[in-house]
Amino acid sequence: MPLDDSSVVDSLLAATNGLRIASLMTLEIRKCMSGSANIPSELSSLNTTPVAINKKLSIEEKFGLYREMVRIRRFEERAIRSYQEGKIGGFCHTYIGQEAVAVGTLSVLGPEDHIITAYRDHGHALFVGVSMDAAMAELYGKSTGCSKGKGGSMHFFAPDRNFWGGHGIVGGQVPLGVGIGFALKYRAKTSACLCFLGDGAVNQGSVHESFNLSALWNIPVIYIIENNRYSMGTSQERSSAGRSLARRAAGYNITHTTVEGHCIDTVRAATAQALQHAYEQSRPTVLEIQTYRYRGHSMSDPDQTYRDKNEIENYKRSRDPITLYKKLLQKEGVASNAQLKAIDNDAREEAEAAARFAEESPFPENAAILEDVYWENDHPEAKTSRGTLFFNQPPQ
Repeated sequence: MPLDDSSVVDSLLAATNGLRIASLMTLEIRKCMSGSANIPSELSSLNTTPVAINKKLSIEEKFGLYREMVRIRRFEERAIRSYQEGKIGGFCHTYIGQEAVAVGTLSVLGPEDHIITAYRDHGHALFVGVSMDAAMAELYGKSTGCSKGKGGSMHFFAPDRNFWGGHGIVGGQVPLGVGIGFALKYRAKTSACLCFLGDGAVNQGSVHESFNLSALWNIPVIYIIENNRYSMGTSQERSSAGRSLARRAAGYNITHTTVEGHCIDTVRAATAQALQHAYEQSRPTVLEIQTYRYRGHSMSDPDQTYRDKNEIENYKRSRDPITLYKKLLQKEGVASNAQLKAIDNDAREEAEAAARFAEESPFPENAAILEDVYWENDHPEAKTSRGTLFFNQPPQ
């Protein structure tokens, strides 16, 4: 029997207690495209919480979801301009095209859930409440940035908002996400850690070690694979064996599913079910969200060799997450063209103001390079270790 036989796949999913939401996700995709939200009778035996989480959205909450996606896009477009003008240096990974993933997943979190991600982190940071001013200033390397100008594009942080960053090492944040999940379980919290990673990180050993440990110890962590298909510039077909990245979780007896990421309702539904699984069972989930980035891997990627430009334009025309949600709101009679245009104008003005703020902000003082390295060095009154702290004095 061939390994990809459907009966083998069905048996594997049943044996691993996979998420039974394929039909539910199809329903949500159809809703996104057509505006229909009726629940077929054959789904009545399933948990309909994911559908309910979208049906109970108020008009203002729907506006909020649209507003946040638009804010992310306008911020990124303004950041691109600043980069091209030479005002932003280093790596800069934009989130254009993937907005429904960050907004959809994070919009269903509870107050005690935590987030950690890789280096394409601007959208996540903006949604959790990092201001455009602080985000843009960080890109400029200014002291008013969310990481005091020391992190840049790849290292946005907001611990006060349960956002543990942006990390530059491919897959390096994944073991940390397991650690956060373990801490939540140890403290008896009914919460979870959302750990974002890209499709290019799935083959890293640290990712599989994390899968293994979280399955063994029943850790409430949700691994969200933002599969934009090309990692750093190599297609998934050329870099990763198998049709589904999420299905690799089967080897660790981890619940898993794959959903489309261009429809925000679909993303919210899948995340809600994964959170319920974490809250009630204290078990991990691997959630692969298929999405697409419109720009190169980073601003230094010319994006000329590994995909066809027509492919990008076709995706923009048929699956752009902001356009799809805009059409859905209009079809439901929730929003007028004038209201949606006002949201877009506000986002553009906010992004322009953020660029001005960043340009006018000061760079960090030279002495600040020694700060935020060792916590005990910054808080000597609370020092308990007996070791020697290096690099805590300026060079002579």
